[in-house]
Amino acid sequence: MSRRPLCQPGPNGTEPMRPRGNGTGRPAEGCGAVSVAFPLTMMITGIVGNALAMLLVSRSYRAKENRRKRSFLLCIGSLALTDLTGQLLTSPIVIAVYLSDRIWTNVDPSGRLCAFFGFSMTVFGLCPLFIASAMAVERTLAIRAPHCYASHMKTRVTKAVLLGIWLAVPAFALLPLAGLGRYALQWPGTWCFISTEGQRPGSVLFASAFAGLGLFSLLVTMACNLATMEALVSRCRSKAAASRSSKQWGRIATETLIQLLGIMCVLSACWSPLLVTMLKMIFSRTSFESCKGFSAETQSSELYKECNFFLTAVRLASLNQILDPWVYLLLRKILLQKFCQAASAVSKCSNNEWKERSITLSDEIRRTAA
Repeated sequence: MSRRPLCQPGPNGTEPMRPRGNGTGRPAEGCGAVSVAFPLTMMITGIVGNALAMLLVSRSYRAKENRRKRSFLLCIGSLALTDLTGQLLTSPIVIAVYLSDRIWTNVDPSGRLCAFFGFSMTVFGLCPLFIASAMAVERTLAIRAPHCYASHMKTRVTKAVLLGIWLAVPAFALLPLAGLGRYALQWPGTWCFISTEGQRPGSVLFASAFAGLGLFSLLVTMACNLATMEALVSRCRSKAAASRSSKQWGRIATETLIQLLGIMCVLSACWSPLLVTMLKMIFSRTSFESCKGFSAETQSSELYKECNFFLTAVRLASLNQILDPWVYLLLRKILLQKFCQAASAVSKCSNNEWKERSITLSDEIRRTAA
């Protein structure tokens, strides 16, 4: 007696399908509990968070007192805009497929939407990673080489770097149109991404380049954040002679170190599984397109487990678009306010002194953590 298929949601909350011989798939039996509310909730949460981040960045960018922080504000605003655009382009397609009985061909008979979806996944996957790396590099320069940073790091340099990222990544994602790589419908048939099919050398090269670039940007971000953390700790120790300065830098270092650790944990947890799994499949000369045609008897196979893990990895990468504005801006602002309120209550500062310390601490954190 055969078992019922397991209910493994697809990327962005889509429900799995039991693929048939034509590879288009049908909704899996027993999976009706997975609701369209899940991808809708992810989309709305991401839109609200990124829109709020863009609003805060826009207001801060226009403030005269924030002129020296504009490079950081440009980076965080660009990251929020990129994540928001990616969600607006991909989430409606996922929801449309879900509402069409989770059969991709009902929404995209020609297959052109699949190529667009794969292109969007590639662009809005790599762009946030590169922008995060640019922010980490800028943060490191501001802490470890402040004089050089103040002399050479102008807003036009930041704009040029961001423009270069926005031009280079889409150009890379268009390579399948030139025959180097291709985008294909992925198991369980509700989304499209880079094909890792080993029979086409161009596909292997393109998929390897995507995974390699993603891992490289992660390593750059990690290395720069670790260098920044080391510099903050060293500077805090050097100010130990003055008690007030030491306490202030202790607060700054603590909050900043927590944020940097959060950034590294979120990036690693969201992107490492997907990138490492892609490289593993490429080197083993297997493809997730091989997941098509699973039956109830094959659900215990190793490949089936890898396919389910790949779906989980993709969903984690999609979750990064929702977490970015909170990790980089919104949550830091909330934690800063709570931290300052607690410090004020303990030290019983006067109102004027509290306002002065809050403004100073906020400015220092933005300058150093950016």
